[in-house]
Amino acid sequence: METVNRSREQPGDGTAGESELPDLLEAVVERMREVPPRPLSNAQLRAVVALDRHDGLNLRTLAELLGSTPPLTSRLCDRLEAVGFLERLPSARDHRELTLRLSERGRGYLRELRARRRESVRSVLAEMTPAGRAALARGLREYQEIATARERGDGPR
Repeated sequence: METVNRSREQPGDGTAGESELPDLLEAVVERMREVPPRPLSNAQLRAVVALDRHDGLNLRTLAELLGSTPPLTSRLCDRLEAVGFLERLPSARDHRELTLRLSERGRGYLRELRARRRESVRSVLAEMTPAGRAALARGLREYQEIATARERGDGPR
């Protein structure tokens, strides 16, 4: 006897059911992660991405962004510095503080990883129908606009 998971069924109009959407988005994100971030761990990759987005952070701010503690973040930064992805520079604001920046090698690594991940996505998109790609683009644009508005505090939560 075959078991049917009704929470994954789609309504008759061909759109994903509301309960299915978070699972679909998670599956897409996980597929992107299938392109491994070697030589970095996932925690190190999160730090590299945070430093790419927020150039010139101090250790405490990076720890907050990562949801970690300064001692753990400091050790993580030690490893990133050891592979040449991170530079610790004197802060212009406070001589007791260091500013964390991605090195050119770190930026190059991130560009290459993103290119590999984009290629992985493109290979799947190439097999989709034009209508499917257009619908996906519309939905993702709307999702991004709402998520960005929420981050800025402009939208309802």
